[in-house]
Amino acid sequence: MQTSDYIQAGLSKEASYTVREEHSAIHIGSGSLRVLATPWMIAFMERTARDLLGERLPQGYSSVGVRVEVSHLAPSPVGSVVTVRAVVQSVEGSKVNLHIEARDPYELIGEGEHQRVVIDEERFLRRVQAKAGA
Repeated sequence: MQTSDYIQAGLSKEASYTVREEHSAIHIGSGSLRVLATPWMIAFMERTARDLLGERLPQGYSSVGVRVEVSHLAPSPVGSVVTVRAVVQSVEGSKVNLHIEARDPYELIGEGEHQRVVIDEERFLRRVQAKAGA
């Protein structure tokens, strides 16, 4: 399968997430305040990018995140809505490079780059099973 047959530069997706208590820095221990924790911001970004690719890949294929480089620029309180946008920048073989950003109703709260690799799920799971059985 050629990834570029399904995924092209310029494709984008937006998704919105409500910041809940379990997404807060104090709840997960990455900080001491009731604001969106950086690991959760990154998870929202990865989820949006995964969904963007997953909507276009054929059955039996999906993607895994292999690199994330982001800056968390501003706080978002519990209860706020964060909108994430993922945009495909380039496709290099099975690698897909994306620009990702997150905004709350007031400002840009995070942005950066994310790389995902398109995988054959069956082949990938065989590798996982081999490790589990070792």
